[in-house]
Amino acid sequence: MGYLTGNEITVDAILTKKGRELLAMGRSAFNVTQFAVADDEIDYGLYDTAHPLGTAYYGSAIERMPIVEASPDETQNLRYKLVTLDRGTNAIPTIQVGTAAITLTYSSTANPSFNIKPTTSDGTLNGPTFGYTAILYDGEAAVLSSTPVPGTSTVPVFFGDIPMTNAVVVRGLDFTIRPRDVTQRTETQLVIIGNQTGATITIPVTINPATIT
Repeated sequence: MGYLTGNEITVDAILTKKGRELLAMGRSAFNVTQFAVADDEIDYGLYDTAHPLGTAYYGSAIERMPIVEASPDETQNLRYKLVTLDRGTNAIPTIQVGTAAITLTYSSTANPSFNIKPTTSDGTLNGPTFGYTAILYDGEAAVLSSTPVPGTSTVPVFFGDIPMTNAVVVRGLDFTIRPRDVTQRTETQLVIIGNQTGATITIPVTINPATIT
């Protein structure tokens, strides 16, 4: 979605692939309940507190920047979402998972697994309506599953940010990771994103084979 200056057009919106799919199912399926805005095109490094014309011109370079037009590719938009927080909030929400790293060793008999139930620093956010998105970079190293989120809340996965060849993306309230039968020690990463706040956390994951040589 792009906000354009002028008197004729104020908002330019294009449906994403998911939006078109829902619209094709009927008007009852296409029911917008939330929206997000972002400032991807803004370079705040241009805010010049040393501008010779004074404080009214500190942000003049930013105000003259071109606005990105609407795009139907959700994997390239809304990288930096704007978040509305309750009055009095003095910190950006963060995600806690209770562990700094995950290490699992494959076993055909023990069926090892590791359960993750994310929480946010503000318990009122990322409730059961929104949940979290988990991205396991290497789906050949482990199996990632989740308890589904009621509804259709989603967040985009940016193809330019992570290797997508073997990546696994699931959405839910909590997650379970199980090692695969790897032939050698495999290191990867698990990223968890809050669907409401956009907060993220990255957890190193190590998968060991049944027998290490």
